[in-house]
Amino acid sequence: MDIKKSAVAGTLESSDCQVTVEPGDGGIDFSLDSVVIHQYGNQIRSLTYDTLNDLGISNVRISIVDKGALDCTIRARIEGAVFRSVGQYDKLPWGGAIR
Repeated sequence: MDIKKSAVAGTLESSDCQVTVEPGDGGIDFSLDSVVIHQYGNQIRSLTYDTLNDLGISNVRISIVDKGALDCTIRARIEGAVFRSVGQYDKLPWGGAIR
């Protein structure tokens, strides 16, 4: 799957995150701003790369502003932003069906 346009999912509310994806310049360009970066930054990074891999994304600029979101929320926001960027709004494989 290729990122076609910029897209955003999520909010900046407590316990949520805002994910922005844009077409990449080759590879994965990852940016993280998190209130819990010292405790969970490596986990968020690993989760992001795993989710992108599950979606077949290898060329993207992704930015996450995290306000203490759980892993399931981060994964859902990444999936939401990616599906919006490619214009897929129907028959979405939510709930871990993406592999």
